[in-house]
Amino acid sequence: MRKKAIIISIKGYYLSLKEQALITNEKPWGLILFKRNIKSLSQVKNLIKKIRKCSKDPKFPVLIDEEGETVSRLGKIINHNFSQKLFGDIYQYNPKIALTIYKNYIDHLTSLLKKIGINVNTVPVLDVIRKTTNKIIGTRSFSDNPLTVKKLGEVCVKQYKKNKIGSVIKHIPGHGCSTIDSHYKTPKVKINYRNLCKIDFYPFKSNSSQFAMTAHILYSVIDKKNVATFSKKVISQIIRKKIGFKGILISDDISMKALKYNLVENAKKSLIAGCNIVLYCAGNYKDSYKLIKEVPFIDKFTSKKTSEFYKFLR
Repeated sequence: MRKKAIIISIKGYYLSLKEQALITNEKPWGLILFKRNIKSLSQVKNLIKKIRKCSKDPKFPVLIDEEGETVSRLGKIINHNFSQKLFGDIYQYNPKIALTIYKNYIDHLTSLLKKIGINVNTVPVLDVIRKTTNKIIGTRSFSDNPLTVKKLGEVCVKQYKKNKIGSVIKHIPGHGCSTIDSHYKTPKVKINYRNLCKIDFYPFKSNSSQFAMTAHILYSVIDKKNVATFSKKVISQIIRKKIGFKGILISDDISMKALKYNLVENAKKSLIAGCNIVLYCAGNYKDSYKLIKEVPFIDKFTSKKTSEFYKFLR
């Protein structure tokens, strides 16, 4: 499978001629949509049809970040004012009722995603809330209880699988321990290894999601120099071995300020460290073009896992 190891983004509601050519000729692995790309149901359906036509791939991965409440891209189509914390709070009160409500909610949301043409949603957030967690996570987290986060995360992934939509667990191996928003600055976490394993890493352990997204966080006890996205140690020893993640590892957005190099360097460092695909969210055509020319084609592992995902979509 000849695809470039990158998920790109676009600028507006429609594909420009240059964006069409980029998708057709350069073969990105997938494309992620944002609010800037969605104004109505018919418009976004037509946009996705055009994207897939350009890719010449009926199962071309079209992703969205539709968590609900504070992170919702479909606000012009649905009133989606639910947070993961709401389901976590209900679960603490009555697990049985919470699971019934949550599964029903996922069924309704995935039905809409399929109608639109989206086949991957970047949920669930498996970050555990701590007293010092930056507000960028906030109600995006299920709970401050790692057991609750793990359970609801597993339910989310299984329900998405049941409905034939891909899921992306994030931000692996855990963003709740950070006091800083990685969109703007590099978070440096000095928490000891045992504590990280018990709280932050735990919800991700043995999760069956096909995809995971890295945290742009420096865990100094494991790697003093590199954020997780750039760290061979974190990816091989923690994400792959300790947590046991077996799917495709996607970097968080390489245009975020937590990463201090230029976009091409950020992409290369992510892939060298062990990310399988890099994510670029800013939607600038020139940067997308430059990146896609510089990143390699996906490796055999990623090709195999992508083929498995395509079979799953049937």
